[in-house]
Amino acid sequence: MSHEFSPAIRDMPSIQPAEFRHAMQSLASGVAIVTTGTAAGRRGLTVSSVTSICIKPPCLVVGINARSEAHNEILANGSFGVSVLRSDQEDLALRFGGGEGAKGVHRFDTAPWDRGVLDVPLLPKAFCALECVLYDHKVLGTHTVFIGRIIATRQSDGNPLINFRGALRTLLLD
Repeated sequence: MSHEFSPAIRDMPSIQPAEFRHAMQSLASGVAIVTTGTAAGRRGLTVSSVTSICIKPPCLVVGINARSEAHNEILANGSFGVSVLRSDQEDLALRFGGGEGAKGVHRFDTAPWDRGVLDVPLLPKAFCALECVLYDHKVLGTHTVFIGRIIATRQSDGNPLINFRGALRTLLLD
């Protein structure tokens, strides 16, 4: 359904990207690695934009830059995994975020990976891992919003890694 707003509201300018980044740094978020593909076609990236969207069917939403190596692979494969990171996996967050210059399948070289029921790569000791079938997607500016219908999950112990005020931090659980 489309809403009609007055031109005065609709045409108001957006805030600048730097102001937006600064505001979003006030929102603590989990850190995850989104993966897809098999063998030499494996691709993955670090994200902090994963959230639940509905329970029937159980779905999550993740925003991925269209220039990411994983972007088109998710579209081609129709499935992806989300490994929510523990505090002792900060090195993987940095590696899959582009640190060390690792690209493509080489990002997977420094840690063991399992294959899920959808044959997507998952970290065996992730704080939480979710497997998703691509339910829908929508291009929005520089990113695509992927909606994944969750078909499997698994949990682990530890403390989650979070992104807050531009830094990776640990959330200590009781």
